[in-house]
Amino acid sequence: MNGGADITAVIFFVVVVAITLGITVWAAKKNVGAGSHYVAGGQITGWQNGLAISGDYLSAASFLGIAGAIALTGFEGFYLSLGFLVAFLVVLLLVAEPLRNLGKYTVADMLTSRFNARGVRSAAALNTVSISTFYMVAQLVGAGALVQLLLGIPYWLSVIVIGILMTFYVTAGGMIATTWIQITKAVLLIMGALVLTFLVLAQFSFNPLAVLNEVRADLGPEAVIPEAPAGIIPGLDVLSLNIALVLGTAGLPHILIRFLTVPDAKTARRSIVIATWIIGGFYIITPIIGYGATIFVGQEAIESANPAGNLAAPQLASALGGPLLLGFISAVAFATILAVVAGLVIAASGAFAHDLYNNVLRNGEATEQEQFRAARIASFAISIGSILIALAASGLNVAFLVALAFAVAASANVPVILLLIFWKGFNMSGAVTGMLTGLIAAVGLVLISPNVLGDAAIFPLESPAIISVPAGFIGCILGTKLGGRAAEEERRQGLQVPYEEVYVRANTGFSNLDEDLGEVKSEEPQRT
Repeated sequence: MNGGADITAVIFFVVVVAITLGITVWAAKKNVGAGSHYVAGGQITGWQNGLAISGDYLSAASFLGIAGAIALTGFEGFYLSLGFLVAFLVVLLLVAEPLRNLGKYTVADMLTSRFNARGVRSAAALNTVSISTFYMVAQLVGAGALVQLLLGIPYWLSVIVIGILMTFYVTAGGMIATTWIQITKAVLLIMGALVLTFLVLAQFSFNPLAVLNEVRADLGPEAVIPEAPAGIIPGLDVLSLNIALVLGTAGLPHILIRFLTVPDAKTARRSIVIATWIIGGFYIITPIIGYGATIFVGQEAIESANPAGNLAAPQLASALGGPLLLGFISAVAFATILAVVAGLVIAASGAFAHDLYNNVLRNGEATEQEQFRAARIASFAISIGSILIALAASGLNVAFLVALAFAVAASANVPVILLLIFWKGFNMSGAVTGMLTGLIAAVGLVLISPNVLGDAAIFPLESPAIISVPAGFIGCILGTKLGGRAAEEERRQGLQVPYEEVYVRANTGFSNLDEDLGEVKSEEPQRT
């Protein structure tokens, strides 16, 4: 990158940081209690939450990774987009409304709306922290490498700067600041993607088919025509990855808690519809950006800048718009990372402060201000821990961390969430067993996969979901059938809220569930 591009990029970076800091200072005045810190007081509107979900979900992997994958591998790189998009239909149809109706601050609140068990809350908190950490470290490692390449500053300094910013956003502004940073990032990302798409299509008289024909003429038909994976193992790997992507979104804590920031289930549904349209529209134009990079930058130049193709979009911006557009797109990528890691810190710190500190250690008796203070301390500690891990993991393959986060979410959270709503016989032992089985299976299989062991891998697939997701369901079923009390016995002993109450509230938001929970020791009342 030339000096002019460096200066322009720095200017845009500074502007983005200034905007986000301004948002945080404004939000800090409203961040005065646990409710505002965890879920913005439940006052986010549908369109705001839809944009914020888009900002949370469209990470650097979506913007930079998919465009680069399409630029280097052709249409195969677009498969990831399809998995991400279909996932939101699962969230819309199965998860968004029950979570909003049953939850309060965290995913664990939804699970303990039925079960009175510290073990259930502790296992859910462990899953949240694990998923958030995998995802956050991947973002920080990728961010450090990206900023190092774009601005020429050392990797360690990049990670520390991003870490300090995300710590300030969350500890000072909480969910209110995080929400508006995600909204700002989503608007900038959409603008950047549209500008790149416009510039590419302008070279072909705004005919998308002409772009495909150009790529086909240069690289052959395989670049634009999807091909089935060759062999059983590659085919299973693609299937397993898409299982993780489609189901994993419904279990990602930083996505799920966004449904707790709105006032009611109707708004939760509206926000996911808005997010689906935004995300779907974004993914539709990624092939134009990816193929545009192939045409105007060239695969050799893309690979030389970054073997994974993560700089294809910034390189395309430089080729078509010069230093000005390069600086803007680089700053957008930076804002993308900041918004995502802020959401992850909120989810993880909530699991620590609300689930473990308040409901497990303090038996649900911590005051509002004590929870608020614990949440801020947890945010700071999680940020510092993630920074240290990212500094030590500079040479780590971050792709498997992201895949692992989705696989753990799909394996450990989704089976329990679905069975909580739809299985009357489900019990506490099944919930804990299912969560731990899914977590251990996903992490264990990745550790013996090609992602970690390379050619010496014991498990041949890069994504474990095809095995770990069924393992999570089997763990729930076996734990229910073989361990603990039967569901009816738990209900008689006051250890489980009547299933009918949970089912009605999950689907309507109305019940006397609050009264039932008030009779259960160590659990706080749930919001109606």
